[in-house]
Amino acid sequence: MPELPEVETTRQGIAPHCEGQAITSVLIRNGRLRWPVPDDLPERLQGQIIRSVDRRAKYLFLNLDAGTVIIHLGMSGSLRVITDSSPAMAHDHVEITLDNGRTLRFNDPRRFGCWLWADDQSRHPLIRDLGPEPLSEHFNGAVLFNRSRGRQTPIKSFIMDNHVVVGVGNIYANEALFKAGIHPKRKAGRISLDRYHRLAEAIRETLSAAILMGGTTLRDFVNSDGKPGYFAQSLLVYGRGGAACPDCTTTLKEIRMNNRSTVYCPRCQR
Repeated sequence: MPELPEVETTRQGIAPHCEGQAITSVLIRNGRLRWPVPDDLPERLQGQIIRSVDRRAKYLFLNLDAGTVIIHLGMSGSLRVITDSSPAMAHDHVEITLDNGRTLRFNDPRRFGCWLWADDQSRHPLIRDLGPEPLSEHFNGAVLFNRSRGRQTPIKSFIMDNHVVVGVGNIYANEALFKAGIHPKRKAGRISLDRYHRLAEAIRETLSAAILMGGTTLRDFVNSDGKPGYFAQSLLVYGRGGAACPDCTTTLKEIRMNNRSTVYCPRCQR
């Protein structure tokens, strides 16, 4: 599933082609996504100018004067900017043509993504209760510490909760916990403020590095220019169960938590 770095990579890729451009046409080939694409979406978008392309958590926003298109890539979705007359592929479900002659195409084989309309995106049910952005000034160790008090939830599950902090998916949770030296099963409410400061910095560092390298190479993700990300080459623990710890050479252990692969060093992480 595309995570925050992959979505931010997509945003950065499509924004220069879309911002300031008027929408000349909207084609919905298959509106049966995770939630039905609104029937009146083409009418709402026709002639509107895309003022900005923003991101909140793993949602992309096409901000117009009349409101916002909320896009989620789901498990297998991608957004591509088409600069020629390339024919649509089998799973190209939605496309927007712009007055610069370019087309924004949404491809989603599994159809778990979404295209929704919001008059005010900040009040939309999918957006309004989200936690802070991990790369913003509103996120730090104190935020995690305060929200963790009395919580018996394992720390890995805690930082993957979008009500606590957004965008820390499974791969990046594994990596950040390793960098912070915290065992993934440790109870969130039993971690000190100092360790939360280290964890917040590890989350910020991990996500920032992934964005710079174009995200993690996943089976279903390609970014807006059709090339995969390369952060997978820099992963310290995820996908390396049974290999040597890069810090102490202890064998990395792999377990399942909430049906997700979890890899950690039993010596370095406590």
